[in-house]
Amino acid sequence: MYSDSLSKQLEALGAVEGSKLSVTKDGRNSVGTLMPHHEFGAPDVLIIKVKSGYNVGIRITPETKIEVLEKPVERVRKETPVEFQKGLPKLVLIGTGGTIASYVDYRTGAVHPALSTSDMVNAVPEIREIANVDATVLFSIFSENMDVDHWQQLAEEVKRQIDNGADGIIIPHGTDTMGYTAAALSFMLGDVPKPVVLVGAQRSSDRPSSDASSNLMACARFCVKAKKAGVYVIMHDTSGDDSFAVHIGTRVRKMHTSRRDAFHSINVLPVAHIDKDGKIDMHIEGHDVTSGEVTVKNAMEKSCVLLQYYPGMDPALFEDIFMKSKGVVIAGSGLGHVNSNMVPLLKKACDNGTVIVMTSQCLNGRTNLNVYNTGRDMLSAGVITVWDMLPETAYVKLMWALANTSSSEEAKKVMMTPLAGEMSDRRTIDV
Repeated sequence: MYSDSLSKQLEALGAVEGSKLSVTKDGRNSVGTLMPHHEFGAPDVLIIKVKSGYNVGIRITPETKIEVLEKPVERVRKETPVEFQKGLPKLVLIGTGGTIASYVDYRTGAVHPALSTSDMVNAVPEIREIANVDATVLFSIFSENMDVDHWQQLAEEVKRQIDNGADGIIIPHGTDTMGYTAAALSFMLGDVPKPVVLVGAQRSSDRPSSDASSNLMACARFCVKAKKAGVYVIMHDTSGDDSFAVHIGTRVRKMHTSRRDAFHSINVLPVAHIDKDGKIDMHIEGHDVTSGEVTVKNAMEKSCVLLQYYPGMDPALFEDIFMKSKGVVIAGSGLGHVNSNMVPLLKKACDNGTVIVMTSQCLNGRTNLNVYNTGRDMLSAGVITVWDMLPETAYVKLMWALANTSSSEEAKKVMMTPLAGEMSDRRTIDV
């Protein structure tokens, strides 16, 4: 909270959160929206959001002059019905939340995952020129709160919509864990006959630099024009608005915290690029759309763990994890390495039935446990390698493999078998 003296001063002025203030101190004037005090701020520092969108903190002294320029107007959110046209393909947006479906409440300064899917459709009217778009909200959460149960519900909803005639599915999703969800849907939906595209935004929809609308339009164009079945992620390919990349759902990773071109295909080329005018340049042909219903296999073994090896890793600290988990994915160093003192624990866990999968924290390149002694010792202990599969994808696939097989040995075979483009038996020079 603001200090008692500052709170009383604001109250006397009639200033409340969302009021437009003019603050003058030491000959400098700042104009902005009054924001709530947060727990990390000094109690005598007034926070306003200026025109650029940034928050500014001003320490209030007796000489500081504060004026109220405007009182806040409550934001009214009204849904506009989406109109349908005969003869156009049907796309369905399944809302889950995240920045793409969020807005900034300038009364509180908070970002809320509360923008409806129909709001998003109406924010991009060009979509209605190429497709009829229906919209439903399945969740309204940030992606860090997504878990296995959400993935399973999402797979069932995708099936329901495609079985009811959808020609393509667009899933607005928070970017932080979008790669996990894309991988989960890739395995759960198998040979899905229509495009299922996850899309996010790095900037919320009410910011001038938002990438939400342009990303959504790129998704719609890909679904309608490319007619390629499968699970994909579409995001900005550059920091501008001139190019968008289509990524395989099991090969994509967020590689930057905030850039609009944060998502990259790892160890493969993007499936396609889409320019700002909608031209699609395919790099991987993929599977054409077909008719038919969707078969969902969404059972998942939750007793799995993803660990990153680090120098000095103490086996004693992790014994319970390895011995009590059904599966463990390790992101090892380099070609897939851990300290040799970890090998006895790995063997003990493998002998106990735990499936241990080695990946590389390098991300690019392939694991190879045949090069050095420790790697060969791990192979002898029962550790398996999945070549160029991403650690996160391996974690998701392991949960799926364990739940959809009857033994750990069968699960190992599934892990080492390409199912959804998640790994390759060789690497091309292009990547």
